[in-house]
Amino acid sequence: MASAAKFQVVTLTDAAAERVKDLVDNSDKNAIGLRVGIKKGGCAGMEYTMDLVEEAKAGDDVIEDKGAKLFVDPSAVLFLLGTEMDFEVTKFRSGFVFKNPNEVSACGCGESVSLQAADLKTLAR
Repeated sequence: MASAAKFQVVTLTDAAAERVKDLVDNSDKNAIGLRVGIKKGGCAGMEYTMDLVEEAKAGDDVIEDKGAKLFVDPSAVLFLLGTEMDFEVTKFRSGFVFKNPNEVSACGCGESVSLQAADLKTLAR
């Protein structure tokens, strides 16, 4: 029986990978990576969360991309499938930006989003 190739939940742009590595390297903790998740909140219903990780939690999806290490919270996997994580610096703001195919809408300020679970049938194609 052939095993299915594992689908990477989140991919990183070069800029995002560099920023993750920078955050980990300059942390005052013994950080080994960055945990990405979602939580309820904001005017659109959900917000992305990010925290430095000192050790993996059971069930984390561990992603190593371009030298950076991400830990995806297991409760967020279906909402983050196919997401590209970028890091942008503009005149007025700098921060991580998520290009998420599961995003239904976002609030005007860009701090919260409405997400739907990924359709696994379309990913299997």
